[in-house]
Amino acid sequence: MPGQAGNNVFISRILLFEICNFDMLNKVETIEEFYKLKFDWLPDNIRSEIGHFNVFKLDPFVGSNARPVPYKRRDYYKIMLAVGNGRVHYADKIIEVQKQCLSFSNPQIPYKWEHTDRISSGLFCVFTPAFFHQYGNMNQYEVFQPGGTHIFELTDKQVDKVTGIYQRMFDEISSDYIHKYDVLRSLVFELLHFAMKMQPTATFDKQPINAYQRISTLFLELLERQFPIDDTHQQLIFRAASDFAKQLNVHVNHLNRAVKETTDKTTSQLIAERILQESKILLKHSAWNVSEIAYVLGFKEVTHFNNFFKKHLQVSPLKFRNV
Repeated sequence: MPGQAGNNVFISRILLFEICNFDMLNKVETIEEFYKLKFDWLPDNIRSEIGHFNVFKLDPFVGSNARPVPYKRRDYYKIMLAVGNGRVHYADKIIEVQKQCLSFSNPQIPYKWEHTDRISSGLFCVFTPAFFHQYGNMNQYEVFQPGGTHIFELTDKQVDKVTGIYQRMFDEISSDYIHKYDVLRSLVFELLHFAMKMQPTATFDKQPINAYQRISTLFLELLERQFPIDDTHQQLIFRAASDFAKQLNVHVNHLNRAVKETTDKTTSQLIAERILQESKILLKHSAWNVSEIAYVLGFKEVTHFNNFFKKHLQVSPLKFRNV
């Protein structure tokens, strides 16, 4: 008979498998669509590879040739050096780039760029999650986490440093070295750590994961998997703490204790915050009316949604949209 630790691992794997099924609710831009939209061609081996990686120059797509970057999620990671100013939308955050930056995007967070015609040059690499299979979990790093920092303003000296890393990527990917993709993974980590070292005060949880942390992590995963909402026929499946507890096969009181212990917030607070975040996104980035937004977010009456929104932001949804 398996021990308790073995049971926990088995149950966690089942729950994570179930959570992953909610990806079907979300429409994302695939790596294939990226190639077709950006270059009008598709690498022959893009899905036969064990993971995919490539590196590009922005130069053909800057200035008057710049193409809009629409607000959506992608199923691949992207790290980009952009020289020029602009505005980036990450989830419900708006970040102004003053001169030049290094940006990190991942499959969990929708984003878009505005004023791409102001970008004068740049470099970027893209890779699928499978590219780092057995080499670590990229989502453990702060630059790829929902609440992390994704945009780093750079000095001219830092731009030179980052440009050098990208140049090594170009050299490596065009080489015949049999282990070149191992080197490319190392260069991705070099970019990642270069950015994270710019925030020496950032704190990272190094404590071993206990039972409460595991339940809380699964809850947050399940909550986040319901977003973004990009279809008016879509609707939140889980809105109450009891909904999540039932799906995770734990008592709601146990879930509430675990979440409070690990996040210092209640389960209901976190659910409300995420629904509020999505409502702000939909009001700013969709043409849906308030009734449609209320419906997809699971409110039975539009007045309930209006009251919810006003309670948290002291302004009506329509006024927020028109600001």
